[in-house]
Amino acid sequence: MDEAAHVCSDYRPTARQLWKPPVGTIELGVIGCKNLLPMKTVFGKGTTDAYVVAKYASKWIRTRTVSDSLEPRWNEQYTFRVYDPCTVLTIGVFDSWGVFEADNVNKETTRPDCRIGKVRVRISTLETGKVYRNTYPLLLLGHNGTTKMGEIELAVRFIRLSPTLDFLHVYSQPLLPLMHHIKPLGAVHQEMMRSTAVKIIAAHLTRSEPPLRQEVVLYMLDLDSHAFSMRKVRANWFRIINVIAGVIDIIRWVDNTRAWKNPTATILVHALLVMLVWFPDLIVPTLAFYVFVIGAWNYRFRSRDPLPHFDPKLSLADTVDRDELDEEFDTVPSTRPNEVVRIRYDKLRTLGARVQTLLGDLATQGERVQALVTWRDPRATGIFVLLCFIVAMILYLVPSKMVSMAFGFYCLRHPMFRDQMPSPALNFIRRLPSLCDRMM
Repeated sequence: MDEAAHVCSDYRPTARQLWKPPVGTIELGVIGCKNLLPMKTVFGKGTTDAYVVAKYASKWIRTRTVSDSLEPRWNEQYTFRVYDPCTVLTIGVFDSWGVFEADNVNKETTRPDCRIGKVRVRISTLETGKVYRNTYPLLLLGHNGTTKMGEIELAVRFIRLSPTLDFLHVYSQPLLPLMHHIKPLGAVHQEMMRSTAVKIIAAHLTRSEPPLRQEVVLYMLDLDSHAFSMRKVRANWFRIINVIAGVIDIIRWVDNTRAWKNPTATILVHALLVMLVWFPDLIVPTLAFYVFVIGAWNYRFRSRDPLPHFDPKLSLADTVDRDELDEEFDTVPSTRPNEVVRIRYDKLRTLGARVQTLLGDLATQGERVQALVTWRDPRATGIFVLLCFIVAMILYLVPSKMVSMAFGFYCLRHPMFRDQMPSPALNFIRRLPSLCDRMM
């Protein structure tokens, strides 16, 4: 039930009777653009006829088209009602062909409006009543890599209408209406309905005044965001590594503490262990206070800019291979030569083999844990069950504080008292059977 940022702009039910009062309003000021690149050539001159489209919930707005200007100014202001602060306002810039088609200057067939770039604003990042006026780059990813198409100047302000407690209460409410949680739709049905809804909206907006072309609506709603891309696969992998980097740092700190690389820190950890073992009621308050200290320390490093533009470094757009970009923008079915498709297929098979190996390793570890009590290996299960019985008897007779103290001091013992070989428990786990030997 977790939607991407470009999908979440409205969580209200379809029935208006179930709508709740708005929690605030978002004011958007579209000031202008700077340093736009020429998007077409007319009478031997490079020109751009830019206009801006903004979308929030079911409301779409379109500015007027400024003809033949690389630094257009609109100075237009719009207001949107906000029913949930954890939603996204999308602003896109486009180049129009409509002016020349209406004047019959272009004798060719109707051309689609060109993308220039877009910016997303997450409402929850805005402080109440503060005006954010900044200039943001318009980045566009194409076959030749990332291109800076220009800059857009925006002014944004969020005004809260509901009391503070009611506004904070929204964070504890379910995102979607009740029926979506009672009878959730599968991933396949969600994708089919999303694609159909986008086509219906595009057909409806083409008949609006002023009309929005289909290519504009598809770009604003990111209909092709779920298409396969080797670049996105690598980028998401690095995102996962970045998320678990904190866990890796904690594991590294524990290893350094156990290795006595900093004797003072290790002694302090011993004292903390003694305090928490003898006063277990302090464990939860200590963890909560530690999280509070981390949050308070990171407060001064918070982002001052609520409109972060698209990050080429995070997206790996600056280092991606040209062939991967060509593959990303290729249609389905592919229109490339058979030799190119074969090379890409072989590369995809190599990536699939790595994923297959990783999934197999995860399944193997889980099956080994299951084998502890399923008697797949009678001797290993007998040893494990007997050890569990002995541990249970010891814990019945010996106070748990003494056991925890002994276990903690055993783990923090000096390296000179520690064997360099893997522990017996780890060796025991590795010797357990899994179902991989039954795989064909």
